[in-house]
Amino acid sequence: MSDTTPHTPLLDQVKSPEDLRRLSDRDLRQLADELRLEMIDAVSVTGGHLGAGLGVVELTVAIHRVFDTPRDKLIWDVGHQCYPHKILTGRRDRIRTLRQGGGLSGFTKRAESAYDPFGAGHSSTSISAGLGMAVARDLQDEDFNVVCVIGDGAMSAGMAYEAMNQAGHLGSRLIVILNDNDMSIAPPSGAMSAYLARLVSGQAYLSLRDAAKQLAKRLPLADLLHEKGRRAEEYARGFWTGGTLFEELGFYYVGPIDGHNLGHLLPVLRNVRDGHKGPVLVHVVTRKGKGYGPAEASADKYHGVSRFNVITGEQAKGRSNAPSYTKVFATSLVQEAQEDEKVVAVTAAMPAGTGLDIFQAKFPERTFDVGIAEQHAVTFAAGLAADGMKPFAAIYSTFMQRAYDQVVHDVAIQNLPVRLAMDRAGLVGADGPTHAGAYDVAYMSCLPNMVVMAAGDEAELRSMVRTAVAYDEGPMAFRYPRGEGRGVEMPERGEILEIGRGRILKEGTKVAILSLGGRLVEALSAAETLERSGLSTTVADARFVKPLDTDLVLRLHREHEVVVTIEEGSDGGFGSRVLSFLANAGKLEEGARIRTMTLPDRFIDHDKPEVMYAACELDAKAIVARVFHALGRDVPEAARA
Repeated sequence: MSDTTPHTPLLDQVKSPEDLRRLSDRDLRQLADELRLEMIDAVSVTGGHLGAGLGVVELTVAIHRVFDTPRDKLIWDVGHQCYPHKILTGRRDRIRTLRQGGGLSGFTKRAESAYDPFGAGHSSTSISAGLGMAVARDLQDEDFNVVCVIGDGAMSAGMAYEAMNQAGHLGSRLIVILNDNDMSIAPPSGAMSAYLARLVSGQAYLSLRDAAKQLAKRLPLADLLHEKGRRAEEYARGFWTGGTLFEELGFYYVGPIDGHNLGHLLPVLRNVRDGHKGPVLVHVVTRKGKGYGPAEASADKYHGVSRFNVITGEQAKGRSNAPSYTKVFATSLVQEAQEDEKVVAVTAAMPAGTGLDIFQAKFPERTFDVGIAEQHAVTFAAGLAADGMKPFAAIYSTFMQRAYDQVVHDVAIQNLPVRLAMDRAGLVGADGPTHAGAYDVAYMSCLPNMVVMAAGDEAELRSMVRTAVAYDEGPMAFRYPRGEGRGVEMPERGEILEIGRGRILKEGTKVAILSLGGRLVEALSAAETLERSGLSTTVADARFVKPLDTDLVLRLHREHEVVVTIEEGSDGGFGSRVLSFLANAGKLEEGARIRTMTLPDRFIDHDKPEVMYAACELDAKAIVARVFHALGRDVPEAARA
């Protein structure tokens, strides 16, 4: 919502990185400043991940200046920081379509550009993917560079270290740039730090280092001298730079350097491009939100923003009388923790996103942020449960996928009462397919010992939190969508639900709609349309996927001509369990026509959630159409609106 278009005369000349490489080094400072202005203006219109991109403007310019992209492969971890990259790689004319329907993805995407060699959305994948590309290059006798840019938060995930361990073992030529914008492993120390980085990355140092090693091999006790020399060099450099850990993993460490100083970045990147033949890690220190005052002053550096006013930084937030599901979960958990001192909360680097920052403010000693380490989070929670605590592991549905082995092996098999709170169930809008919570119903409900619930509204979520606290017979997973609730009346405290029992919200005689989760509001809306068309309709909220309320299913099947199940998840989930039960009970041959409504068997591109659900035929209009088709009738004109 900016009032003025930024003045960007130099950026206007850059249609691709090839144009950037025609500029002089002296021009790059101005180019970076214009690129930052363009990004701020664009994200003010679309919303998105602002702070991360602002922090890597100079780094993005330097990489595309030094490396021959797209021939050289540039992989951005997660992709939150890729907006400047998109502007420089031929997508500036579409940058104000970011995260909009039919527009640019908010992450890197292979189908979008040759400059995006690997898609992202989840963290800590870049080094693994980059190493795969480097090995494929070597096996095919090709010659190009592979550059992986990974943030310090993403480096907290075990996958990054697994990849580095193999890279060090293989010795393939690979450049990893650690973008240190928060953890500050070792802050740069001005000119001395930059001088040391240039020195240790330069060809003269590398040649002297290699010559000394060759000489040592020819001396008596060569092996001992070589090892002592290696350790002396490693720890001497570690003293100055903090790179000992990466050296132990087999990487040649350079840094730290100021990631906003092009005079430091360019010579170091050129040195590592030309001089080192194995895996090298360049440690750059940046500031998230750099160059935009409101972002720099914000606690989360404007990690994710809605549309905003460029001058004031004020974000445009939609008004709603209903609380968000995330806040309802958090406040309900606080309420239960006040009553039960065994309640503890675990998050994987998402305290604000999951609402656990609210819990942490009340119970700091009972809140555990384990970093981007979902596997560890789940097994850590299993350990807490094994010794009598009541852990809630709050993890987005899409990120829970990363911890599935731990859910199976460490939680379900041992029947430990870990409570898995899965936020962002269903389609999530602008973040697109990488963040869709589409599969949890299917992959959780197939596990023995697991109880699976889904909240149809915010009051139900409050009750599910209390139910999870009370239930100690085994693991329990409960899911809830992103965004605001339905605006229903909220109880002061949730009730303890009977395990495996749904509820009926509206009684009818002809059609039954059995909803699971956040499609309940659409089911109620469809029922109103069906009633106006003369079809008396029951609406039921299943609440539980497992154990399934078989009495409710049998009743709906017996008393209605058509039964429709609807869920915001993939095939193989709730509807499949209903059909399986009825088939095994010998009921499918009798009476009612059964129809299931699930997400289609494809990945859904980003858009507004309501548009996405309509495209997936999971809204009220689609429910009405499914009912009439089941009855063998055309949808009347009055019911099409």
